[in-house]
Amino acid sequence: MRGGGLLVAGTTSDAGKSVVTAGICRWLVRQGVKVAPFKGQNMSLNSFVTREGAEIGRAQAMQAQAARVEPTALMNPVLLKPGSDRSSQVVLMGKPVGELSARGYHGGRQKELFEPVMACLEELRGTYDAVICEGAGSPAEINLRRTDIVNMGIARAARLPVLVVGDIDRGGVFAQFFGTTALLGPEDQELIAGYLVNKFRGDVTLLEPGLDMLLGLTGRRTFGVLPYAHGLGIDEEDGLRVSLRGAVRESVVAPPASEDVLRVAVCAVPLMSNFTDVDALAAEPGVVVRFVDRAEELVDADLVVVPGTRGTVKALAWLRERGLADALARRAAEGRPVLGICGGFQALGERIEDEVESKAGTVDALGLLPVRVRFAPEKTLARPVGEALGERVEGYEIHHGVADVLGGDPFLDGCRVGAVWGTHWHGSLESDGFRRAFLREVAAAAGRRFVPAPDTSFGALREEQLDRLGDLIEEHADTDALLRLIENGAPAGLPFVPPGAP
Repeated sequence: MRGGGLLVAGTTSDAGKSVVTAGICRWLVRQGVKVAPFKGQNMSLNSFVTREGAEIGRAQAMQAQAARVEPTALMNPVLLKPGSDRSSQVVLMGKPVGELSARGYHGGRQKELFEPVMACLEELRGTYDAVICEGAGSPAEINLRRTDIVNMGIARAARLPVLVVGDIDRGGVFAQFFGTTALLGPEDQELIAGYLVNKFRGDVTLLEPGLDMLLGLTGRRTFGVLPYAHGLGIDEEDGLRVSLRGAVRESVVAPPASEDVLRVAVCAVPLMSNFTDVDALAAEPGVVVRFVDRAEELVDADLVVVPGTRGTVKALAWLRERGLADALARRAAEGRPVLGICGGFQALGERIEDEVESKAGTVDALGLLPVRVRFAPEKTLARPVGEALGERVEGYEIHHGVADVLGGDPFLDGCRVGAVWGTHWHGSLESDGFRRAFLREVAAAAGRRFVPAPDTSFGALREEQLDRLGDLIEEHADTDALLRLIENGAPAGLPFVPPGAP
């Protein structure tokens, strides 16, 4: 089957493209197919560092794990990291190449990226039996079609069949399927092979007449109806709803290992990045994680996490405006646990010199850790390994800030003062032994009779979820028909649905 492929598009953002792509990858690899994921352009603040030091979207790293292959920059050649409502950092082949406004990107730069995006796709197709591509937003965004490098643009160039996913839980899925198809031009419509219903609740037989009518209207079949399954939002692009934290908590059936629980409050700072760091905390039985934006919500928290952000200076202003900065200072003075990760670590320090991210110059930070940060033009991208609290720790770093640690006790690459910890390392809490040791420290400082479960494996829980995604595809999609699509492309003679593109 060398070089087979499929584009998983969606009627909307968050229709389920990422998880369906991962599910198809897991189903295929279980059939002995050598498969890789691909997304030409991703917009996300949740990113990951590959072993060769390239930054890609976490969704593609998760999909690579579903395919049981090592993630590489080829799988996500263009990553956009928003810095405001109107501009993003452009990451090309894993390295930042500049900051562009949305108008500047869609006005010209995006066209320049089409060739390298296609080169990456073709390299993957020459290496793997199948490449399962994920689209972005909707393929029927007619204002952006001319410069598209992630939906029908690559589908047309690579002759990929397109499977359109719709979230029926939101309602209106038939109109979404029909409208998406009818807004595409004839050459694009030739590749729209059919539809996949996602998040269905209830009796499928009640849905089937509608699917038959959709076939009559569009000439395109529905390849499956996936039931609503809690806890499958694994490392998708952005938004708190798609964090793995809820999924892991729901998949843990073991009761707390002790008589007490541990409450974790995560400050929902602006431009929050890699909030998936706290998913590993929520994987622990008896640990309750919530995102907060008010000072009073920190009062009963046993641990407060200040997460990463693409706007550390903006996050500092937000923490102060909302009274959270004062609440964090009180916690530190009382010896109550606080953890800062990446941008959150920088915010806990004494001073920030930023002529790169915000260009705000010298800004006073919260002063809870003896750290001074200078923003460098070059981004640090690394996969460090170390030791903390007597346990081995693996993580990854994605930051412009260079920290000068002036005191405290060493903690990963950062420091600890009392019950306040800070580090640039994302993903450290996924190291099971370290996470348990850290939670024991937190529980002691918080005065809680909490004991972490001795056998929680974050990696095993993640694998369990990926298998559940594969099961969904295997049990609720027409896998024989999907395989024919991947091998042979879209069926010939698919009818045109008017009116077509404007």
